[in-house]
Amino acid sequence: MLFTFFVPLLALTSIHVSANPLDARSIAARSTAPVKAAWYAGWHATKGFPLSSVSWDKYNTLYYSFAETTPDITKLSLTDSDGEMLPKFVSEAHAHGVEAHISLGGWTGSLWFSSNVATAENRTAFVKTVIDFALQYNLDGIQFDWEFPNDQGIGCNTINVNDTENFVAFLQELRQNPRAAKLTLSVDVGLTLFLDATGHPSKDATGFAKALDYVVVMDYEVWGSWSSTVGPNSPLNDTCAVPANQQGSAVSAVKAWTDAGMPTNQIVLGVAAFGHSFSVPPSDAFESHTKTLAAYPAFNASNQPLGDAWDNGTGGTDICGNHGGAGGTFNFWGLIAGGFLTEKGTPANGIYERYDTCSQTSYVYNETSQVMISFDNVQSFAAKGEYIKNTKLRGFTMWEAGGDYHDMLLDSITDAFERP
Repeated sequence: MLFTFFVPLLALTSIHVSANPLDARSIAARSTAPVKAAWYAGWHATKGFPLSSVSWDKYNTLYYSFAETTPDITKLSLTDSDGEMLPKFVSEAHAHGVEAHISLGGWTGSLWFSSNVATAENRTAFVKTVIDFALQYNLDGIQFDWEFPNDQGIGCNTINVNDTENFVAFLQELRQNPRAAKLTLSVDVGLTLFLDATGHPSKDATGFAKALDYVVVMDYEVWGSWSSTVGPNSPLNDTCAVPANQQGSAVSAVKAWTDAGMPTNQIVLGVAAFGHSFSVPPSDAFESHTKTLAAYPAFNASNQPLGDAWDNGTGGTDICGNHGGAGGTFNFWGLIAGGFLTEKGTPANGIYERYDTCSQTSYVYNETSQVMISFDNVQSFAAKGEYIKNTKLRGFTMWEAGGDYHDMLLDSITDAFERP
């Protein structure tokens, strides 16, 4: 069934935005409570992770993923995320005292963000669409996952050199609307700031800081099949790596965003309950004449190993019409199901491991299948929880709730984050 939320264009009303729409008092009044969150992928609700599997008592926020933008500014779509599940998700969250947010956009759902915020008229219309959607579903918050302003993203996004500036203007208008007063507003961001009109990372995040409750720094997908070598999917730090291997990390991202004016207590760290696989021959996998796994080994890019049962198989045609192969993604439970890890999260018999103390990430390798996987283990999540606590970040958000195994990762980061 097609689930599309519709708002008649003729019903749109003008919303006045003052010259100084966000004063210090309105910012100070917002909650600064720690965020313990995860994304809930609607399309996995019937594929191994129903709502009954969520450990509700261990979260205070969950984001239903995804509502998507459409060519019609008055519509948001739930077509690919089980629209019938969203009301049930909200009901369950509220029954357990958990905030229910919608994540709007995503890799395939960001195509029309640019045109939706390109003009003052469109921004006003889109504000109404978003607010009415939130009210219809009794949501507590809206998370914008625009991937990415002034960038093609998946490859066929609408795009405008003024995307970032227009996005800020839209968020300010949304924040100023009285009907959105009780909504928590957040934005998923990359390891560098969004691109400005020159095509370079912006140096000013104060507009986002004033309009939002927080940003979620997505510290994952840093290394993968697109990279020149194997590398950490979700590095905590890369300043200790050689310059060629400094592709971004939680540490570098937090510095970039705080240097641009985003307070640390408005930064939530996005963490990954998944890893990426690589095809690596033994001659490259090990250090010379040893059985010690090499750092940043070469891999066979023409032979992408299939991931776990949630991987996209042999691919297909994406929303832009491009053909793709296997994603090679292994969730944490998939590493256990695939024989790389034991049920205690340790390397299984015959599996080699390397733990990189710079990035605080793990690598496992099956010499027989020649598959190497970069991922975060329990130790990695503990290190990130400790970092969040010591840096005084707002909290963490995990992609995705269904990727964990018996809450091993969730418990690890929570314990470290909350430890006195």
